[in-house]
Amino acid sequence: MAKKIQRTAPKKQATRPEAAGAGPRKKKSGKRVSDQAVTDFTVQLSTLSAAGIPIVRALTILQGQTKPGPFHDILGDLVEDVSSGTPLSEAMEKHERCFDRLYASMVRAGEKGGVLDKILERLAAFRERVAEIRSKVVGAMIYPFVIILVAVVVVSAVIVWVIPKFQQIFASFDVELPGPTLILLNVSEFTVERWYVVFGVPILLILLHIYFMGRRGRYTYRIHALLLKIPLLGALLSQSLTAGFARTFGTLIQAGVPHLDALGIVRDTTSNEVLLAAVEDIRVTVREGEGIARPMEETGMFDELVCSMVDVGEQTGELDGMLLRVADAYEKQVDRRIDALFKVLEPALLILMAVFVGFIVIALFLPLMKIMQTLGAP
Repeated sequence: MAKKIQRTAPKKQATRPEAAGAGPRKKKSGKRVSDQAVTDFTVQLSTLSAAGIPIVRALTILQGQTKPGPFHDILGDLVEDVSSGTPLSEAMEKHERCFDRLYASMVRAGEKGGVLDKILERLAAFRERVAEIRSKVVGAMIYPFVIILVAVVVVSAVIVWVIPKFQQIFASFDVELPGPTLILLNVSEFTVERWYVVFGVPILLILLHIYFMGRRGRYTYRIHALLLKIPLLGALLSQSLTAGFARTFGTLIQAGVPHLDALGIVRDTTSNEVLLAAVEDIRVTVREGEGIARPMEETGMFDELVCSMVDVGEQTGELDGMLLRVADAYEKQVDRRIDALFKVLEPALLILMAVFVGFIVIALFLPLMKIMQTLGAP
């Protein structure tokens, strides 16, 4: 778990530089392709390349197996560019929404070292592991999300439509209402009369949150920093970020990408602003001739164990292997924490929902008991 959090938010995230030495890009594709499609393509291209099939032939085969659509058109562009002598990495850079900087940089490293097949194999394994973790997290979140959604819809429907009917019944019998019933009736009345406040304000806040998060500025940084401080969730997020950093950085170094370039790619491909600022601090220090372990520790994003393992990796010349071991260890911890967290979260949500429903039932049942007693009295 991180000892502290970077305090200074980046002023503006438009400072993300392009890959050093990548040169100007002729065009950028706005076509969006699913991550799973790119992962499947990488696995297949790795297999064909390892079998000794020329890259143009392999791309042609994969294009022929792809259904018509955006990805089919992108593969057609790759075949055309590579056939005309353009390096595969440069051709992929033209479609940055499909092949990000990490992807293109690893392919470029493989082309320079003459080990494109091995690099593609590592890239395929990397993407499969990332997709596996993402799928696990999304799958674990579906059940709690459905519970919360159903609870909100049911409680809202009861408050807006059901409770006003009971209010009319209580008024017609002129009975003294207990405290819980009065609270429930007041909430229902306010919701019905000020529905645009009760439902409109949360929706507006959510839309504003999405907008400012998309701008990746100070607001995004503060939200990400706040998430890291939340008990249980913060530790889980911190370990997940550490695992992602180690996996990406280690894979790039293993592919032969220079440390500075690798840090720049990690910085530009991370979605967390706190980690982005930390990696940029590390990169600046390393550019001045320092090692990696000390600036990592100073950022406060990485615990002592990770920094010590990185230090050992630097001294032994096995930094890539050490980083990948860190990634394996922390990914296992993240898996265990996710399982434990959602095993606690699911019953907690059910209990919370039962408390709300129970309060509504009791608040409506108490006046009904009084009415029944009144009707049964001689």
